[in-house]
Amino acid sequence: MMNKRGFASDNNAGVHPSILEAIEKANNGHVIAYGDDDYTENAISRLKMEFGDDCDIYFVFIGTAANVLGLSAATKPYNAVICPDTAHIHADECGAPEKFTGCKLLPVSTPDGKLSVELIQQHMHGFGFEHHVQPRVISLTQSTELGTVYTVDEIRPITTYAHEHGLVVHMDGARISNAAASIGCGFNEMTGAAGVDILSFGGTKNGMMYGEAVVFFNKEMGNDFRYRRKQGMQLASKMRYIAVQFEAFLEDELWRKNALHANKMALKLYDAVRTIPGVEITQKVESNAVFARIPEKIISLLQEQYFFYIWDEVTSEVRWMCSFDTTGEDIEGFAALLRKII
Repeated sequence: MMNKRGFASDNNAGVHPSILEAIEKANNGHVIAYGDDDYTENAISRLKMEFGDDCDIYFVFIGTAANVLGLSAATKPYNAVICPDTAHIHADECGAPEKFTGCKLLPVSTPDGKLSVELIQQHMHGFGFEHHVQPRVISLTQSTELGTVYTVDEIRPITTYAHEHGLVVHMDGARISNAAASIGCGFNEMTGAAGVDILSFGGTKNGMMYGEAVVFFNKEMGNDFRYRRKQGMQLASKMRYIAVQFEAFLEDELWRKNALHANKMALKLYDAVRTIPGVEITQKVESNAVFARIPEKIISLLQEQYFFYIWDEVTSEVRWMCSFDTTGEDIEGFAALLRKII
């Protein structure tokens, strides 16, 4: 298969050299398995410097597992999770949240991937009625699947409303680094300090090899999570290799440097293509994604040289993702080809 550089996903990028170096340094001798090692202890301590001491943190392999297991800790099978219709848990996790939590997802149509109290209210009914699923969780994605970003002032009204009505707030933070870099804040400011109860904290899309951290700001919900993680097949035996990635990720704010670069490249791509006739930008470029409608007939021609995904085949909308290793040359070449074909 041809190895094509392109704009399909930040998952397609490689691993940052500092992350690889950390893994190599940890690959020395024997340590206790399953997280009972100094590497894991140090990584959790380092994460608590970001999120505060009053939280519990557990490492898992992948984002879907972080989301599903985190949601399962807050729900019972008769509960429901309110989320945008573009949310990863709704559109891209193959029904795993429903299968493994037993809950119903209640999707909300949004123009920009972001929830608001007003949009959430359409599903806030049926409480105490045994024929109706009971809303329990509001799930936010930061940054959203459409590349937009919640400000802290947009998150706080949602968490306040949720808690006033006995609901909890989960955040899918697969691209939380890009969001924090975009609005210039730290991780805790937009999560625990803003009222989020459970966070799926990811780094794979921003230079890590693999691994996620499930962060419980509401520690009561994480009381039995060690058993959920094991039963969910996410307890890593050689956990040190996940742990050291997070340490390197946080060291000297590598996460922010990587995310700022990816975001900058997305803006550069936006500037390079927005004036090309036939290109219609469909979302604000606030993180590392550019969404656009382009003539359907040219998509396959572009994809011969630059791999990317079609977001909506009906409207001919495409998604172009930038990564920590996207170069100016990548963007210049792509924009030149797009202009030439059109």
